Amino acid sequence: MTMTYDNTGAAYDFNTFKDSTAKKLPKRKTEKTAKQADKNKVVSIPQDEIVKIRRRKHNPFKLFIGSAVGLAVTFAVAVIIIGQVQLTELNQQIINKRAQLNNAQSTYTQNQMAIQSNHSTTDIENFAKDKLGMSKAENAQKEFVSLSKGDKAEIAGDANKNFFQKMIDAITGLWS
Repeated sequence: MTMTYDNTGAAYDFNTFKDSTAKKLPKRKTEKTAKQADKNKVVSIPQDEIVKIRRRKHNPFKLFIGSAVGLAVTFAVAVIIIGQVQLTELNQQIINKRAQLNNAQSTYTQNQMAIQSNHSTTDIENFAKDKLGMSKAENAQKEFVSLSKGDKAEIAGDANKNFFQKMIDAITGLWS
């Protein structure tokens, strides 16, 4: 028994373990023989039957229902998409209008500040005296009203109201 090293790194010489006197075992059946046995079991179907099996039978009711459901789903998706587009457009319009409103309010505030800075109360009084010939009201021109009896308002109405109109007026008077 010799120990040799080959390129694969094996440390033993396996040729020394081979027994040339051993009996050879019979070979097992291969897959080919099993397949050949299965070929004998194949059942043939006539060509007419194959065509009938392959030809799909369409039920008109099922086709109609399928088409209707498909159209309904397509319609629903289209409505949702159109609604979202309109919603987006309206939101954009709201944003634009709010921006315009903010600009207009800013311009209004600027104009009010400019008016108030240009015209003081003394300037307005002088303009009213000089140009318009107006004067301040004196105590003799002022009328004072006393409301010691309380506030009361009367509405002049038709005296020729019927019973139902008076009832309706009485009921509405309770809530006002």
